[in-house]
Amino acid sequence: MAIFKGAGVALVTPFHEDESINYKALERLIEGQMEGHTDAIIVCGTTGEPATMTEEERLSVIDFVVKKVNKRVPVIAGTGCNNNSNAVVMTKAAEALGVDGLLVVTPYYNKATQEGLFLHYKAIADAVKLPIIMYNVPSRTGCNLLPETAVRIAKEVPNVVAIKEACGNIAQVATLASLAKGVLDIYSGNDDEIIPILSLGGIGVISVLSNIAPKDTHDMVMEYLEGNRERALELQLAYLDIIHALFCEVNPIPVKAALNMMGYEAGPLRLPLTELSGQKKEVLQQELKELHLC
Repeated sequence: MAIFKGAGVALVTPFHEDESINYKALERLIEGQMEGHTDAIIVCGTTGEPATMTEEERLSVIDFVVKKVNKRVPVIAGTGCNNNSNAVVMTKAAEALGVDGLLVVTPYYNKATQEGLFLHYKAIADAVKLPIIMYNVPSRTGCNLLPETAVRIAKEVPNVVAIKEACGNIAQVATLASLAKGVLDIYSGNDDEIIPILSLGGIGVISVLSNIAPKDTHDMVMEYLEGNRERALELQLAYLDIIHALFCEVNPIPVKAALNMMGYEAGPLRLPLTELSGQKKEVLQQELKELHLC
């Protein structure tokens, strides 16, 4: 059974100006997602800036989100890293906090072999009982989880049940879909590929766009899954310009800027990420205005 179908938000982590975590703003973001019918909340994924958070901060944020969501939708925690033993520790800790699933990115920088990826995921999954979503994002990790390896993992490791696919290569996703039937759920990891990946048998998206437009991102997926494909395509194309603006610089720089423009107090970023540059900020604000989001 799928962890979720539809649009799960890759939630940002709001900071105060002193870069401490802004829990009041985080609660407001969570409630906005609930009102927008989001289908799952993914906490401490890439968009949540876990790379610059301590383990204590990450677990505190995960705990806060689990308690505030209170089983209204699944909460999925990002617990992956390039140190296998640390990933196991974080994954077990997140399970103890009551999350519903885990998002585990491929190890970055190490440049693992496909066998190394298999063993990495197996070691993490064997330490817990929760369902795990693999996360393939070669542009950020320098590591590509190949379709054959992903399907091997799913077949040999029972609680690895899905993949967030952000390779950016639709041919690779098609190969994955042809091998993964009945074995592995596929979520789009790119907001500009939601409909293409759904057309290949995907069941949803883990979305940056959902931070600012949860209802329409939810509708985009569900309209498609319910057979209203023309409406789903309309939504995908209607949001294409804002999606491009949200990725005009590295995520989550633009989406935090967008949330700040919308009054959500997402706050600053932690170095080495920097604020969105002036011209790009103007473009982003214009796109938000055209969609009546600010």
